[in-house]
Amino acid sequence: MKVEQIYTGCLAHGAYYIESEGEAAIVDPLREVGPYIEKARQNGARIKYVLETHFHADFVSGHLDLAQETGATIVYGPTAVPGFDAYVARDNEDLTLGKVKIRVLHTPGHTMESATFLLFDEQGKEYAIFSGDTLFIGDVGRPDLAQKGEITTEVLAGYLYDSLRTKVMPLPDAVIVYPGHGAGSACGKNMSSETEDTLGHQKKTNYALRADMSRSEFVAAVTDGLMPPPGYFPQNARLNREGYDSIDTVMARGCQALDVAAFEAAASESGALLLDTRDPQVFAQGFIPGSVNIGVNGNFAPWVGALIPDIRQQILVIAEEGRVQEVVTRLARVGYDFAIGYLSGGFEAWKQAGRETDQIESVSAADLARLYAENPTLRILDVRKASEFGAEHIIGAENLPLDVINQHMAQVGHSPATYVHCAGGYRSMIFTSIFRARGYNNLINIEGGFAALKETGLFALSAYVAPKTML
Repeated sequence: MKVEQIYTGCLAHGAYYIESEGEAAIVDPLREVGPYIEKARQNGARIKYVLETHFHADFVSGHLDLAQETGATIVYGPTAVPGFDAYVARDNEDLTLGKVKIRVLHTPGHTMESATFLLFDEQGKEYAIFSGDTLFIGDVGRPDLAQKGEITTEVLAGYLYDSLRTKVMPLPDAVIVYPGHGAGSACGKNMSSETEDTLGHQKKTNYALRADMSRSEFVAAVTDGLMPPPGYFPQNARLNREGYDSIDTVMARGCQALDVAAFEAAASESGALLLDTRDPQVFAQGFIPGSVNIGVNGNFAPWVGALIPDIRQQILVIAEEGRVQEVVTRLARVGYDFAIGYLSGGFEAWKQAGRETDQIESVSAADLARLYAENPTLRILDVRKASEFGAEHIIGAENLPLDVINQHMAQVGHSPATYVHCAGGYRSMIFTSIFRARGYNNLINIEGGFAALKETGLFALSAYVAPKTML
């Protein structure tokens, strides 16, 4: 028996490869399925099952393409109603895989169809659970994503309480917990950076698994600190439930090379978003007017999802040499399938063609400290999440979180110079570029963000308060 976690940091996502006697199962695959197929081929195995723990909201799964290319059966837990051929298993039903078996445990709470897959080894001993978004390391799944009619957040939280205590916690302490996500995912509010653990250790350390916890205490604890989910979540859940274009179609469409004239014409005719994926400080030094920066080297896909309201938005890509395929793939992971081409030669080709360019002014933390000492009324915007700002911030700074940027238009205004920072410089450049594209020319980016400002020792800071949530 082989079990391998395939972790993708950008999405804080864990997919899993299970193999026994030449048969393999993939749990919660990402959109690009080639690596799973190649792994099975190298091992001389046939992919028999694609196991889906639920209809995911934070990414588009590769279940359809993987089943199409391998003949594998897509499996969901009870109550799932997929819009394509799939097997909806019964609660406690066993699936055979070589010499091992996988039991489907219906664990509603995060969503109503949520399932946990319990793996038994060759000796019939409980070995591991693939818990999806039911149980994380240090946390549990948020219960507010599948509200419908009388199924409220509190009702879902109650289902989750029952699922954990009747299906998961009675399992042996030695069982390994393989969750769907780790720290950084918006599917839980404060999960660990560890990506696996034993169930016994989680029973001792995970606040939601406290043995003497009442249902009302559990509901209060798991709903405390929840923030509204990213806007793209319902759109991704719909794609996972109803279907989507093949990844090959998406890649062919997005990886079309356009020279400067063709790129310019496509931008004019299509109304496409110009998405510049270079590093923030490189972008600041020169970019195509009207383009928005979301750097591919950061949490690219989640920020695309949070900030581009419509997943059907057409996108024209500006990227570093050799990274277009990566960009289009990572867009597709969160359902943005309508990249329609990229600028051949990148920004340098645009500049060499003599086209107009723009820049964003930046200032170092040390220089801002000197300016602030001379004029303490300087306006500073902190675009980190509300939870980060609440934990510690510069006294006098305003908190306008990037994730709800569209609520801030009137608050930012066209006032004199306004200095913008996040934690390290990635999000502040996104924020500044979006406002720049909308005609706001008064924003100045602070290099190095809050970390650099704090390091100067020249700014008064609020007292540190440990955050309840990282949402």
